[in-house]
Amino acid sequence: MILKEEKYSPKEIKDEEEFDLSEYGHYVSSPTRDVQRIQSNKRSITEPKRNKERCSDNQRIQSNKTGTAEEKRIKERERGHKRPPRRKASHQEVHKRLDTRKKQHECSQCFKTFTKRFNLVSHQRTHTEERPYPCSTCGKAFKQKSTLKTHQLIHNVEKPHQCTTCDKAFKQVGHLQRHQMTHNVEKPHQCTTCGKAFRTRSRLINHQLTHPGERPHPCSECGKAFRHSSTLRIHQRIHTGEKPYQCTTCGKRFISSSNLTIHRATHAAEKPYKCSHCGNAFSQMSNLRTHQKLHSGEKPHQCSQCGKTFSHTASLKKHLKVHVGEKPHQCSQCSKAFSLISNLKRHQRIHTGEKPYQCTICEKYFRYSCDLVVHQVTHTGEKPHQCTQCGKAFTQMSHLKRHNRIHTGEKPYQCTICEKYFRYSSDLTTHRLIHSGEKPHQCSQCGKAFSQISHLKKHQRIHSNDVLP
Repeated sequence: MILKEEKYSPKEIKDEEEFDLSEYGHYVSSPTRDVQRIQSNKRSITEPKRNKERCSDNQRIQSNKTGTAEEKRIKERERGHKRPPRRKASHQEVHKRLDTRKKQHECSQCFKTFTKRFNLVSHQRTHTEERPYPCSTCGKAFKQKSTLKTHQLIHNVEKPHQCTTCDKAFKQVGHLQRHQMTHNVEKPHQCTTCGKAFRTRSRLINHQLTHPGERPHPCSECGKAFRHSSTLRIHQRIHTGEKPYQCTTCGKRFISSSNLTIHRATHAAEKPYKCSHCGNAFSQMSNLRTHQKLHSGEKPHQCSQCGKTFSHTASLKKHLKVHVGEKPHQCSQCSKAFSLISNLKRHQRIHTGEKPYQCTICEKYFRYSCDLVVHQVTHTGEKPHQCTQCGKAFTQMSHLKRHNRIHTGEKPYQCTICEKYFRYSSDLTTHRLIHSGEKPHQCSQCGKAFSQISHLKKHQRIHSNDVLP
């Protein structure tokens, strides 16, 4: 049975609504009111529901995202996947960061700036020569605490860091690392001029400066050129007379801090480093090593021009100036010129009569330290250098070498005028006087002159009535 929908006219609907209002005091029902009421209820129910559903959807999405990331991390851990390591900043990048930092602390004497105050305080000790960190063992003081710790290892005889290749032991791990590089024969950095190879690029750069023409820093006063600007600044103090480094013990002043450090060792009472051959003691290990080469005769540094060998690189560098022929240092009294300022100072002692080196046994004074060393052997009687052919012994290695020429017949010194050869340089010097006719040795009593000092001494016996039969 299908019910047919009844259709009411607008007038009928209105009449019914007026009846309800008059009979019940309100609209009981009407198709228009019912539709409006249903739509209103639907909105009031649907809006909160929609908001609730929207919130739950957002929470579900966020939960899914978190869950997905967490699951991803778990899966990566299960697979053993590691995050890529953070890239280490290069030295240039670190330097740029330091350069951009604010430098608020300025030195009042040299105007150098620092980022931290304690760096400034540490720097100012270079001007005041303050040394607040003394060694409890020997009393030597230092500017930095780190330098004191390094020094204290001298008193500690233990050497815990041993080389696995040659079993040599060291006090500091840094010294061991430097030593181990000597076993590594790989030298990838080669000099394009002489072909010499080096382990590091920095050593190659320093070496290349030794070749002629590689001295970019000239002195404006004397024209002398230097490899490094720091060396030029120290050299310029010779012209200005500035000596900023003063010894706190005796007040003597020096041009460079290295000269002051070497001088301070003369005041040190303790000399813990003793030579096993002759018993001489030294305040520094480096001085002992230098001394021990006198006994061993080791001279690993050879001159590329004349083949002469030296025990130290510094001696070789001084020698190279002989080939250059440059003698910028002149004596003000006799006008004699020298290639080194140290040789000039040694020479000036002839004019002043200064003899600063005294023997502790007989209190005899000497002009040069080498003369004192030779003299001290006379007290011990030791002659450690022996000839392998005839067994004759000598106090010095140089005397043994001179003696060996008797057996070998070597005569390395040649006269440029008559081309005659001589075994010793002193013989050549005496021979040259024959060609020049010079007689520099004059008798103070009769005025007679001689070419050799030995001839003068023989002649003087005539005046003293000490004539040999």
